[in-house]
Amino acid sequence: MSLVPFNRNWLYEPWEDLDQFFHEWPKMKKADFIPAVNVYEKKDKVIVEAAITGIDPQKVDVSVEDNQLILKGQAQKESEVEEKDYYCHEVKSGSFYRAINLPARVKENQAQAEYQDGILKVEIPKEKEKEKKKVKVKIKPKKNNK
Repeated sequence: MSLVPFNRNWLYEPWEDLDQFFHEWPKMKKADFIPAVNVYEKKDKVIVEAAITGIDPQKVDVSVEDNQLILKGQAQKESEVEEKDYYCHEVKSGSFYRAINLPARVKENQAQAEYQDGILKVEIPKEKEKEKKKVKVKIKPKKNNK
């Protein structure tokens, strides 16, 4: 199993990933942080796990559109510390946005999500691959009309 699926269209569309990045950049630029994710496939579904520890899952917007999983929301600070002399300040707060390209075609309207121990887990059933058919096309010789 490869971590990054091979894109057979890279010869025809070498800038597709770069276009996607610039398409999403304005939304990502407004976000205060981007949650880390794990994306993997099982036989009949795609699974995305996002680390959103400390965030109320009811304040997370999860949607699937054009074979992309979109995560966005707001992480609130529990309390404000008056003194700003932190030794270490790693807990994220503020808005977040993440668009994840899914590795297979999915049934977008059947996505399900659950939240446990700071991990948002989204499972989306895969679409069944259409059976490939090969149709032989007969070539007729062209008749010359003089």
